[in-house]
Amino acid sequence: MRILITNDDGINAPGLEVLHQIATDLAGPHGEVWTVAPAFEQSGVGHCISYTHPTMVARLSERRYAAEGSPADCVLAALGDIVGAAPDLVLSGVNRGNNAGENAMYSGTIGGAMEAALQGLPAIALSQYLGPRTAELADPFEGARTHGAAVIRRLLDHGDWSTDADFRLFYNVNFPPVPAAEVQGLRVVPQGQRQGSRFAAQPYSAPNGRRFMWIAGGSQQAPARDAPMSPPTWRGSCRSRRCGRT
Repeated sequence: MRILITNDDGINAPGLEVLHQIATDLAGPHGEVWTVAPAFEQSGVGHCISYTHPTMVARLSERRYAAEGSPADCVLAALGDIVGAAPDLVLSGVNRGNNAGENAMYSGTIGGAMEAALQGLPAIALSQYLGPRTAELADPFEGARTHGAAVIRRLLDHGDWSTDADFRLFYNVNFPPVPAAEVQGLRVVPQGQRQGSRFAAQPYSAPNGRRFMWIAGGSQQAPARDAPMSPPTWRGSCRSRRCGRT
C-alpha cells in the first residue's frame, strides 16, 4: 500500500511521527509512506489553498518533504509533483487536540483529508483529544499510537467509501483523552456543534498604541453530538462530504 501523510501542526510535530508509525504499520514491509507536511504550523487554516502566491517545497529526506503552505497545499503538491502515482490512502494528523464539534469546520487537519477526498482518494483525519489524563502520560498520543492502525483497518474494511456524482466520503477520527488501555471502542457519530461555545475575537492594544486581536476558541468541555459533556472514552468517527453533516 502507498500512503500519503500530512498534518496541520507542522513537519516537526510529534503527532506526525505517530502518524508515520501508524502508516508504516498499515503499508506493510513492501509499502511506501510519503510525508508532505507544512513547514510551519497551520492550525485553523481549514481547507484554504495558496492560490495567489507560490509554495516552496523542500526535500528533507527520502519520501519526506516540507511545504510552505497549508495541509491542502501539501496534498496538492504531493499529487501534482512529489509522489508520482496516486496513493492508495491519505491520512492527516495526528492532530494535537480534538477536532470535534465546530473545530472540524476550522481544522487544517480535516482540510488535508478533505482535499484528498476532492481528488477522489480515500482519506481519514485523525486527532488526539488532550486533557488532564493525557497530561499525566509519558506519551500524550498513546491512544492514537496504540489504536490508530486498528481503527483505520476497520474503516477501510467496513466504512462507506462510495462516491456520489460530486464528492467522496472521508472520515474524521478523534481519540479520547484517556490512557490507551481505557479506550472502550469505536463509535460512529454525526458531525456536531458545541452549544453556546464560539470562536471570537479578543482585542489587544500594544504598548505603541496599535490595535491587534487574538482569535480565541470556545470551551472544549461543552457538549455536542460528537463531543460529549464528560471526557469521552470511545474513539469517535465522523464521516463527511465536503464540510457538511451526513
